[in-house]
Amino acid sequence: MLMTIWRTRPMIKRFFRKGTDESSDVNREAVSSGGVTVLIVDDSPTEVHVLKKILEKHGYRTEVANDGQEGVAMAKRIRPSLILMDVVMPVLNGFQATRQLSKDQSTSAIPVIMVTTKDQETDKSWGMRQGATDYLVKPVAPAELITKIRNVLDR
Repeated sequence: MLMTIWRTRPMIKRFFRKGTDESSDVNREAVSSGGVTVLIVDDSPTEVHVLKKILEKHGYRTEVANDGQEGVAMAKRIRPSLILMDVVMPVLNGFQATRQLSKDQSTSAIPVIMVTTKDQETDKSWGMRQGATDYLVKPVAPAELITKIRNVLDR
């Protein structure tokens, strides 16, 4: 158990950008995000843990899917307020999953923010063409993530 904690801790620190404060406005956020469920679709347990920690600290409810196929099925079942979608995943990648969600009448209104290490402009353009609402490149600053979520949900 201690070995696992030792191995994931540096990865969690790398997920955050330097000079960011993840605790700003926590109480105000918790009150304003009351009924919002965010579906995290990512195959990395460490990144899922980090995203859940950020979101739950700000009062968001979270659900998790470990690949794109599971994410599409879960989105149809639970109808989340928003989806955070990784790109590089087994079974169905994030681009394919986002395309399926955007073409399905039952899920097309759910905003998708791609959160990925794929940092090329062509990747961002492709993600947006598949139906993503926004695109973030890891490592993600917690404040930037929360701001993007708020902006997307306010549209």
